[in-house]
Amino acid sequence: LILSLIDDILQQIPPKKDFNLLKQKFQQRVTPLTIVLLQEIQRFNLLTSIMWKSMNELKQALNGQINFSIQLDEINKDLYHGQIPTLWKSYTPQTKKSLANWIEQFRQRNQQYDKWIQDGELKVINLSGLHVPESYLAAIMQIAARKNQWSLDRTTFYTYVTKWLNINDIDEPIQNICLIEGLYLEGARWDIENNCLIEQTNKQLIQMMPLIKIIPIETNRINTNNYLATPVYITSDRRNAMGIGFVFEASLYTKKDLSHWILNGVCLLLNTDS
Repeated sequence: LILSLIDDILQQIPPKKDFNLLKQKFQQRVTPLTIVLLQEIQRFNLLTSIMWKSMNELKQALNGQINFSIQLDEINKDLYHGQIPTLWKSYTPQTKKSLANWIEQFRQRNQQYDKWIQDGELKVINLSGLHVPESYLAAIMQIAARKNQWSLDRTTFYTYVTKWLNINDIDEPIQNICLIEGLYLEGARWDIENNCLIEQTNKQLIQMMPLIKIIPIETNRINTNNYLATPVYITSDRRNAMGIGFVFEASLYTKKDLSHWILNGVCLLLNTDS
């Protein structure tokens, strides 16, 4: 059973991406976003190397070719219980997913990186697919500050929730626009017709949001009236005492008093637990 699972995982691990080739490809057009991509690829290559090495070593141990180490024994137990090996968690974004669901997300992350490499800067991005999503958002602000000759320390961004549920719904030009997909709302529902927060139902604890625009702006021009500064977390654990797990604040329009939603603990998540 475990040997079969190991073979399945090995088939899902892509070859390492040629980092030096990528640096050459982008050296003529280095932007803040290409720097983020290169940093992401370095981290992803490290993760794939760790996965590949540990799976091959565990396979050899199960076949009696090498001795079991304490680490291999722990990985074997994690796989048996359908959990992500603890060793891998040090090299991957924070998650609460089971092994099967994590492997599917790992595959989607690889596809997003490949599309980014092939097509250039993505118009729609899933932040849960990035090791350091904060770096991507910082790069978006840096580009806007340079373009508009704003001071970077007085540049921020606000969010606007579109009516597009996915990339296929986009019905207008989206040049120079950053769109985020795959955010989940907890503690409220989103009324797509009226573009505002409404009460959640007992049956729906979380809701996938439509595509969300990231719009850079100078700090002194931002309008916060009737907008809930909604924390965005990586997982449902939210953040620890050190602030780890918090990514950014999204602006969600509301017709109710802000305190109502704050007491309800409204937030957005990059990942579901399943």
